[in-house]
Amino acid sequence: MRILLVEDDPEQLEPLQTALSQAGHIVDGLQDGDIAQRMIAQRDYDLLILDWMLPRVSGLSLCCQYRALGKTAPVLMLTARDAIGDKVASLDAGADDYLVKPTNLIELLARVRALGRRPLACKKETLTLGDLTLHLTNLTVERRGASIELSSREFQLLEYLLRHPHQVLSRDQIEQALWAWGDEPESNAITTLVRRLRHRLSPLQAADWIETIYGMGYRICPN
Repeated sequence: MRILLVEDDPEQLEPLQTALSQAGHIVDGLQDGDIAQRMIAQRDYDLLILDWMLPRVSGLSLCCQYRALGKTAPVLMLTARDAIGDKVASLDAGADDYLVKPTNLIELLARVRALGRRPLACKKETLTLGDLTLHLTNLTVERRGASIELSSREFQLLEYLLRHPHQVLSRDQIEQALWAWGDEPESNAITTLVRRLRHRLSPLQAADWIETIYGMGYRICPN
């Protein structure tokens, strides 16, 4: 999933962003509610995680604005407030879930998985092309009874390719899909990542499924 995480405390933002990224998600981590306003208007997300107490623009206000745009992805509120009235206020603003700080990473990841299973987010737990199956919940891919585990970045690339089978995807498209806002990849990052994924798929005899279309980009086709 692509996640917008807004938390103004860098000591809390960094471990949350790292944990979510390691779980295979693409995370736009922000500390500023003003920038978050622009992001929710310009980009589509599968999940929003919003700290309530943000400077200038609160997480509660962001949630209200997001729903006013007609967007339906789940929203998880993070806050030190634990009064019933505060929980009711967040739910009334359009939030789907509520987690009290300090945040337990194991519980957070469980809440994210639960929200991702809701009909408005990710409906499937697997992606399939031919006889190749990618499991979205545990970063594994299998074919003909054999299974391998992918790194989070390899998983993100294969998921993106499988969501666009037979389609030529440019380097710019891949960069925008896989790298978080403000996180610019090195010039050879995509080439290196494609090479790594092909190597990982070799035991499944599927390395040649990822084709290089010179001057255009890459596509995945079963062979």
